[in-house]
Amino acid sequence: MSSLTSAVYPPTLTDAETDHLINIIKDWSAGNGLEIRPPAAVIPAEADPKGIAAINAPVTLFPSPFPRQCFAQGLTVQTTYNELYAAVSRDEKFIEGTVNEVIEGDEFIKNLWAIHQKVKAEGYTQTLSLGLFRSDYMVHHDTNSNPTTFQAKQVEFNTIAASFGGLSYFTSRLHKYLSAREYPLLKNAIPSGMMELPSNNSILGLAAGIETAYHAYPPSDLGHTNCILFLVQDGERNVFDQRHLEYRLAEVAPQVPVFRLAFSEIKKHTSIAGTPKRQLLYHLPHQPGKTFEVAVVYLRAGYGPGDYPDEAAWDARYHIERSLAIKCPTVLTQLAGTKKVQQVLATPPPESEPSIIGQFITSAAVSQVMELSKTFTNIYPMDTSPAGLEARKKALDPKLAEAYVLKPQREGGGNNIYRGAIPAYLKSIPESHWSSYILMELITPPPVSNLILRNGSVEKGGVICELGIYGTCLWDQQTAEIHHNELAGYLLRTKGDKSEEGGVAAGYGCMDSCCLV
Repeated sequence: MSSLTSAVYPPTLTDAETDHLINIIKDWSAGNGLEIRPPAAVIPAEADPKGIAAINAPVTLFPSPFPRQCFAQGLTVQTTYNELYAAVSRDEKFIEGTVNEVIEGDEFIKNLWAIHQKVKAEGYTQTLSLGLFRSDYMVHHDTNSNPTTFQAKQVEFNTIAASFGGLSYFTSRLHKYLSAREYPLLKNAIPSGMMELPSNNSILGLAAGIETAYHAYPPSDLGHTNCILFLVQDGERNVFDQRHLEYRLAEVAPQVPVFRLAFSEIKKHTSIAGTPKRQLLYHLPHQPGKTFEVAVVYLRAGYGPGDYPDEAAWDARYHIERSLAIKCPTVLTQLAGTKKVQQVLATPPPESEPSIIGQFITSAAVSQVMELSKTFTNIYPMDTSPAGLEARKKALDPKLAEAYVLKPQREGGGNNIYRGAIPAYLKSIPESHWSSYILMELITPPPVSNLILRNGSVEKGGVICELGIYGTCLWDQQTAEIHHNELAGYLLRTKGDKSEEGGVAAGYGCMDSCCLV
């Protein structure tokens, strides 16, 4: 593991070598779709009024060293995690309990739960649920053990809009290209074949999950052609990441129409059939007389309050939820991905009580549950239970708080409160809202260095890497039958070690891939 902290990697580059690699990466990224729409700070809207510009996604010049046992650890448990979260989404009583813990201080969660209750009252017409999941990990360097050990510890589990499957696939290919063609020619050369770069099938795996759900939906009773509908944010900059899944579907299932629709235009271009099944109908915007029946709705929007600026937006989500379309995800699956659920699952039970994980996945071997449990880190409630009161003491103590991060029930990056900022933040909000947060012990990664190409400039220094493992799952909410449960590739996101957020699209992190060590 010495290479993780070695000054030899990444190799020192001359200015000419740096410029050469930058040009190679820019061209390769443009030629292969490792791209994003530029932020306004890079290309202002007035300079690109027709929205034609694209730039390479922020990316590391070299794949980052990553412990192979931690990589294997994440891969090994993913299908068990898929099964666990499918089971959690089916346990309405359990989800209700977690929701009730946080809704006093969280209007967003309250509104999601209200949609589920409303649809439940009239009756769900679709029992199948699709999950395109991503479990995120950081390497924890345990210096207290002898010898020191490295373990993959879960940061969060994403059940909605788990992004970057498209770009991660091409980032892995970029680094393989560079390792074969460019790194051997450097002054401080890395010989071809010396780097262990794992294969990554994230585009293929995620698209296969969507295709499986599509084929599970029956032919239209109404005589329409069935389709897949991507619901996306207005002004989405990470559009190519999503498009790569569409393009893969076009390759493997060319007869299946795939459409994109802005979340804000759901009610404008879709309707619910006046039948007991409540089929979701999509009316082609540029040809409104042409109607398709939506078999699968894949949500790449709707994961945060910003997507619901008014009651009309909440009504649109209800409109989708009550339809016959197979949702990815349903509201219940989205709620299963809250930080509160993660905290409850990660909390060890008293010695006399069985593991809560075992209650959800009774079919799993004891060894599977144990492996999954090893990925948990210490997470505490912020309620008025004994554990919650103890966590509040830590969170309010400026010295003790330095070891923690305070998390709300949110996805998408940029929402967390770190270290010394925690006490003042808690004092700035009503104490009755504290229960809607969880307190997580910070994971201590080993020191790693790399170079990041962002907006044409190179940043060099210490970095922190976060591994995401994708999984796909199709299950029946009523019968509990799992029709599909697969591993679906990986993502490595990297950020400067002084940054406390990791969102690539939000401008904090960058794309990376693993060099196993």
